Amino acid sequence: MLRRSGLAWAAEAIDPRVAGIVASTIGIDTHNHIDVPLTTAEMPGPDIDLSGEIKRSGLSAICMTFATGYQPGDAYDRFLKGIAAMDRQVERNQIKRPLTATDVRTAHTNHQPTVIQAVEGAHFLEGHLERVEEAYHRGLRHFGLLHDSDASVPLGDVYTNPPRYGGLTPFGASVIKECNRLGMLVDLAHASMETTQAALKVATRPVVVSHTGLDTRLGNDPHMAQMMRPRLISKEQAKVVAAVGGAIGVWTHLSDTPVEYAQNIRALVDVIGVEHVCIGTDTKLTNLALVRVGRRQEVLDLEGRAARIILLQTSALARTSRGSENARISRGQIRLLASTTS
Repeated sequence: MLRRSGLAWAAEAIDPRVAGIVASTIGIDTHNHIDVPLTTAEMPGPDIDLSGEIKRSGLSAICMTFATGYQPGDAYDRFLKGIAAMDRQVERNQIKRPLTATDVRTAHTNHQPTVIQAVEGAHFLEGHLERVEEAYHRGLRHFGLLHDSDASVPLGDVYTNPPRYGGLTPFGASVIKECNRLGMLVDLAHASMETTQAALKVATRPVVVSHTGLDTRLGNDPHMAQMMRPRLISKEQAKVVAAVGGAIGVWTHLSDTPVEYAQNIRALVDVIGVEHVCIGTDTKLTNLALVRVGRRQEVLDLEGRAARIILLQTSALARTSRGSENARISRGQIRLLASTTS
């Protein structure tokens, strides 16, 4: 996840039509980071207003993710502590993790915010396939196969690293099959084209690529565009994912305003169709930072602002796209979850 300033996004007024669209739509951010403690020294971690932030965002749910591969050492122990910390936040906020698509629909009907438990990278498996089912019973329903670095027992080639494995590894294939057996959504974000193609041959249920963008939408910052280019998806790869019923989440990177973000969403819709496009901001719902505004210092929610700015994104999308496409994007999200967890 890369940090970005939310200040430009806050400048635009919210279209009054947005509240009605948001209220009637099951809106899910398919990739949203929540900072939780992963070591004994960090436990139990700060309290997070998870329920309040989701309500303010206008979203129905977020795929609440964390990664265990950034630090050396015992990734399995970090996973267990991360899940325990998230258990605490969920309980403290009096919300439940949905375990099926029906649970998501029920929560939306009852105006109850909810979080779909996700993880980014299979580092915590450390070659132990049985840990997939263990994670499932702890509430995990969205499994990110890869992240920036290779796991100790690799699952496949990562798109930002030199290819080493010829795509998907045998262990990666076994993990996908186990996720399909259990009813857990497989996320192919960070996968190379070769890994993606091999994974789709193994998978028996639709997949998601939770956070990326079209490689033709490079934004206005050449330095950022150069850095992000390897992380973007080609039209060819997007069509491969969509052809087997998958969905692709568009992130907020490389867009400086809600209108630009909406245009990036629409660009992908034009390639693979609205039923295969979702929102995967790759931001943090709750993250406070101290920034300087003029001569004053103010505490602003930079990463979390992006989630609340979903309201602005929706407004921008309504202005740049056909009016019904918002609801159709979200129906695509819930359809994907239903086909995976049924």
